[in-house]
Amino acid sequence: MSTDRRPVRQRLTALAVNLTLVAITLTAAAYLVPSLLGYERYVITGGSMSGSIERGSVVYSETVPAKDLRVGDVITYQPPASSGVTTLVTHRIVRIGRDGVGRQVLRTQGDANPDPDPWRFTLAHDEQAAVAVTVPYVGYALIALADRETRMLVIGVPAGLVGLVSIGQLVGALRSRLRPRQGTAVVAAGSI
Repeated sequence: MSTDRRPVRQRLTALAVNLTLVAITLTAAAYLVPSLLGYERYVITGGSMSGSIERGSVVYSETVPAKDLRVGDVITYQPPASSGVTTLVTHRIVRIGRDGVGRQVLRTQGDANPDPDPWRFTLAHDEQAAVAVTVPYVGYALIALADRETRMLVIGVPAGLVGLVSIGQLVGALRSRLRPRQGTAVVAAGSI
C-alpha cells in the first residue's frame, strides 16, 4: 500500500499552485480563443447601453459586410471626428439611409439614451464589427488589468509566492540530503 508521506502543508501548497496554474490557463484560453475564432473583443465602459449591455461587460463582435447591417444590430465603431467623441462607441443602429452618392448612412442610439446620437455617419470600410456575444462583468477585470499597479499585484504576487514555495522546497530537499540517515553511525573525529 502506497501512502503519500508528504506533510499536509506541502500537499495543500502543491494543490494551491496547481489550481492557480489551471485558473491562469483557463483565463488565457478564454481571452485568446475568441480572437482565434475571428471575434473582436471590446470592454463596455459607459452606461449608454444599460438594459441590454451593462457597464463592465465584454462584447465579442464578428466582422460582417457593411451591406448586411440592419436596423436593430449593435455595432462598435469610431464616431465621426466632428462629433468630438474620441473613443469607440457600441450602440444600436436605429436608422439606415443613403446619402446623395448612394453611400450607406447610419444613425445609432444607446439603449439607455432617450434620443439618437446627434451624428450620422458612413462607414470607412466595407466590413463592420457587429456584436455577437456579451459576457457581463468580465470587463471589470480587464479594466483593472489595464492599470500597471494592478497587473503587478495580480501577476507579481502569485509569481513571487511560487518562487518562495520553490525555494522552500529546494531548501527542504537540501536539508534532507545533509541529514545523517537513521541507522548509520556517526563517528566523531579522534575517537577511534
